[in-house]
Amino acid sequence: MDASRDSFLQYLQFEKRLSSHTVLAYSGDLEQFFSFLENTYQIKNIPEITHTLIRSWVVELMDQKISPRSVNRKITTLKTFYKYLLRQGIVVENPMMKIMSPKTSKRLPVFVEKDNMDVLIDNVEFSDDLDGIRNKLIIELFYATGIRLSELINLKQTNVDMHQCQIKVLGKRNKERIIPFSNDLRNSIQNYVSCKTSMPNEFLFQMKNGKKMYEKFVYRLVNNYLSLVTTIDKKSPHVLRHTFATHMLNNGADLNAIKELLGHANLSATQVYTHNTVEKLKNIHKQAHPKG
Repeated sequence: MDASRDSFLQYLQFEKRLSSHTVLAYSGDLEQFFSFLENTYQIKNIPEITHTLIRSWVVELMDQKISPRSVNRKITTLKTFYKYLLRQGIVVENPMMKIMSPKTSKRLPVFVEKDNMDVLIDNVEFSDDLDGIRNKLIIELFYATGIRLSELINLKQTNVDMHQCQIKVLGKRNKERIIPFSNDLRNSIQNYVSCKTSMPNEFLFQMKNGKKMYEKFVYRLVNNYLSLVTTIDKKSPHVLRHTFATHMLNNGADLNAIKELLGHANLSATQVYTHNTVEKLKNIHKQAHPKG
């Protein structure tokens, strides 16, 4: 089973070009699945695995109180794995065809209210040194463009077109997209770039030692600043991405345009933001209508 798993992970990394985090998640799911089969049923060969055994693993996960969303992700891992095994001729039947995914409740994207974002950008005091200028720009860039954390970290200075006011982002599966930005953000970028002239400039954002910025640092930075203006439980770069999309939609942006800006492959991934808009309308109706 190890050889098939390793070749599958290499396929995900080098042919499908999935991110290292996604490949690591697939690897962990398969490791957990194979350990369950070996420890519970003493099965070490893939052809011995039946849909009944897979179902028993799913039941085991549910008994452990693992959320349906997490269980579904593990089921997706196995579905992708077995599609690969079929193409490689390692199996002749796909046992995942008989596996049903548990139902999950729809979770609306968490976002920061516009008034709170205005306070953060316009009223929160950032230091005048390079760190303060950089920190504020990171917040502004997340909110103004909706880019992912990995995209911000890998954003090269040459991918920022100051004349056209746009950035070129390398997203999932190496898919490029262009995102415009405002003149205000251009001024912030110019200010930051002029302050870091003595540092290597391949990547737009760097640590003090000139090395590439890492994800945990940016996550903590965003969390700390969002904590100043909001009490929502989750305070992450991805929340700023949700905030960008929700505020765009609330201000009349076309859903397809938001899809392109976010780099979503399918419109269904973008449509989740319409639920926030509907919820907002419901609240307004409840508060304002005489029969609300």
